[in-house]
Amino acid sequence: MTLVIFLISIFVFLFLGIPVGFSIMLTVFTMAETSGVTSFDIVPSYLYSGVNNFALLAIPFFVFCGDIMNAGDLSKGIVDFCRVLVGHIRAGIGYAAILACMIFACLTGAAIVTVSAIGGIMLPLMIKEGYDPADSTACVCAGSITGPIIPPSLPMVIYGVLSGVSVTKMFMGGVVPGVITGLVCMFVWYLMNKNRDYELEPKATPKEILAAAKQALPALMMPVIMMGGILSGIFTPTEAGVVACVYAWLVATFVYKKLTLKKLKEVAIGSAKNTAVIMLIVAACQALAMVVTVARIPQAIAATISAVSSNPLVVMCLINVFVLVTGLFMDVTPALTILTPIFLPIVTSMGMDPIVFGVTMVYGLCIGLITPPVGNVLYVGIGISQITLLDLLKKIWPMVLVYILVLFGMTIVPGMITFLPSLVMG
Repeated sequence: MTLVIFLISIFVFLFLGIPVGFSIMLTVFTMAETSGVTSFDIVPSYLYSGVNNFALLAIPFFVFCGDIMNAGDLSKGIVDFCRVLVGHIRAGIGYAAILACMIFACLTGAAIVTVSAIGGIMLPLMIKEGYDPADSTACVCAGSITGPIIPPSLPMVIYGVLSGVSVTKMFMGGVVPGVITGLVCMFVWYLMNKNRDYELEPKATPKEILAAAKQALPALMMPVIMMGGILSGIFTPTEAGVVACVYAWLVATFVYKKLTLKKLKEVAIGSAKNTAVIMLIVAACQALAMVVTVARIPQAIAATISAVSSNPLVVMCLINVFVLVTGLFMDVTPALTILTPIFLPIVTSMGMDPIVFGVTMVYGLCIGLITPPVGNVLYVGIGISQITLLDLLKKIWPMVLVYILVLFGMTIVPGMITFLPSLVMG
């Protein structure tokens, strides 16, 4: 009965259009009132404990860092560098766009920032040079979801806090899936354009490549500094966010000279607002997690799944399907914070690696960013290219299908996730 109350409450409040954070808190209050699993008096302590975590400080810093880089125009140097590398290949601007998304993902950890920054430069350029607008938008949107997969990743920070696993290992676990995502995106782009007669760009000379690399080097050094510092033990992932903010500000202000104090103030205000929304959701979901645990909802769901199969692989595939469906209707952060306390006890009881589960769930939810009806990345893309959603959906579905195959591939071959953390961290 408690499970039914939980499911009805959360979906009713969400479909009524109530903001996610408040929908989750209303669900907590509803369960407290109807099932008696907790009392109203203790909910505030749940909310406080939900955000009283040092690792969560990484969220405002990474959000601020991404906004600084977007405002400081760091993406332009990256785009120019990628065009010089692969622009001479047939339909090469598309490959450059995907590669730029992968590199920019190493700086921001967010899909929306990636599609805004790279799409804002690449889409007008691709359309101007005769590329199909829908093809181009599908290419950039699909490439941008590497943002939350390739480290640093905000969803992986949140999962690390919720699950208690190492955020650094989560970052390492996302590298190979993120690279594979970009490569399969390039493969689908090749299939889409192998018979198109696009004009080829001249092959860049070594001097031009060196000049573009020099221009992009300040931006390209950021992931090296962050991940190098984390892996060497110089600083934690949270402290890496601070270093990234300072470095991004220095580069945007003194190297590219695109960030003024006035603009920095506007960026800081916007970042504070975005962080407040995320932290409200995290606090509410931590309260929900406590209620869900007391109500033994994970055990009820586990019993339901076990009735279908006790095979860990089958169970994980069923969870993948549930995650994909959830991603259709909910953004990554709220979905992650709701599903983690429900499914994590189930998979760990079956002996599954929580790192593998975390990376897989983040990947599955990221696919929802390029599928309707939520699909926030899609709406940013069509806003830039000025095409219809239907036109974009006709072109992006092959990439979505391939990404789903990669998701189940990671489930069947978890070594795709565990290889790099084991190699680097033991």
